[in-house]
Amino acid sequence: MKRLSLIALLIFFTNCNAQNNKKMNTIYDYKVEDISGNEFDFADLKGKKILIVNTASKCGFTPQFDGLEELYQKYKDQNFVIVGFPSNDFGEQDPGSNEEIAEFCKINYGVTFPMMSKVSVKGDSIAPIYQFLTQKELNGKKSSSVKWNFQKYIINEDGTLQDYFYSITTPDSKKITKWIEKN
Repeated sequence: MKRLSLIALLIFFTNCNAQNNKKMNTIYDYKVEDISGNEFDFADLKGKKILIVNTASKCGFTPQFDGLEELYQKYKDQNFVIVGFPSNDFGEQDPGSNEEIAEFCKINYGVTFPMMSKVSVKGDSIAPIYQFLTQKELNGKKSSSVKWNFQKYIINEDGTLQDYFYSITTPDSKKITKWIEKN
């Protein structure tokens, strides 16, 4: 009986140790398609702080494109980048093609930060990058769900999830700018 208990205890501790040594993903493990159809490898952003935002062209929060572009221009030379992911998941507020979305963003808001191809940010067809952002099992930090367009996720220089902010948090909020400016 003692031997069986010892074996069970050994198996338990081995499993616990294996879980503790399990490597969490980083953003650098992901490749996506940009809005022009080219591969975008997050590993190319190593050492940068990254703000990821799901966007929509016909949303009450769409004017945040202005604030996002201003933020990008202000900090892009300080190891910071914004990556936008158009999504049609909320109220069908981004029904256009990638080409139409790119043109809309450029003409109406002068967007120069990287925009990716349209993805799903929730539900059964959620994109792998958003699985990483929203599932603690993958990001090692916390679970969340994307509640609406222009939800923001911030990623540290080591590729790990730091936090997220709902749509009402503007791009120039102190929460975001303090994080960018923090060494």
